Amino acid sequence: MPRIYLSPSTQEGNLYVTGSGSEEYSMNLLADAMVPYLLSNGIQYTRNTPDMTAGSSIRQANQGTYDFYLALHSNGAPSDRYGQVRGVIAFYYPTSVNGKRAAEIFAKNLKTIYPLPELVTTQSTTSLGEVRDPKAPSVLLELGYHDNPSDARWMENNRGTIAQNLVLSLTEYFGLPFIWPITPYDARVSVSSGTLNLRDYPSQSARVIANMPGGAAVRVYGTWQGWAVVHYGDLVGYAAMQYLR
Repeated sequence: MPRIYLSPSTQEGNLYVTGSGSEEYSMNLLADAMVPYLLSNGIQYTRNTPDMTAGSSIRQANQGTYDFYLALHSNGAPSDRYGQVRGVIAFYYPTSVNGKRAAEIFAKNLKTIYPLPELVTTQSTTSLGEVRDPKAPSVLLELGYHDNPSDARWMENNRGTIAQNLVLSLTEYFGLPFIWPITPYDARVSVSSGTLNLRDYPSQSARVIANMPGGAAVRVYGTWQGWAVVHYGDLVGYAAMQYLR
């Protein structure tokens, strides 16, 4: 199952014009809202903390093994255009094929929820560390301008929708079905003999990542067409629901 590094902004000095807090505060609330969707879709994640910096986030990510690095930010216009600029930008590194592909997926889906879809764009860059320096394919999202009242209110009032949209894009990038969150529950493997396969995709032909014995405890975070997204110890995968009780 895919594993991402999630890096909400650590820029506490960038204040929202609406008085609702900082970029760091807003992007951490967005990351919070993404967590149920990440869990229900089997996307494992490591997340930075507000006391870190962009640099320490990159270093932590590069010490691990991740399939993707996602940075969440809001933008600020130059002082001579304060409050006058709107839009969403998905930044990617110019030589990263997968980074560009991911940025295009994020932009395509964000166009469906941002009020000015023509202002949702992708842009290559070599100057942003969170795009240039991670080992994994990376995208940095500027999800509107915090100095523009309309953008700031859009980000504040639509966190759940934005979170769902971002995880939808991640599932599309990883080639997974999108699964809505449920209230997680505990279950046990119920097989008359042998073991139950834990797979990396909801298909009988998908790769088996573990064999779960009868009575094994799992936690279910989502269900889809007869499959359950389960956490089994440190592993996450899909299991046939008919063998869970």
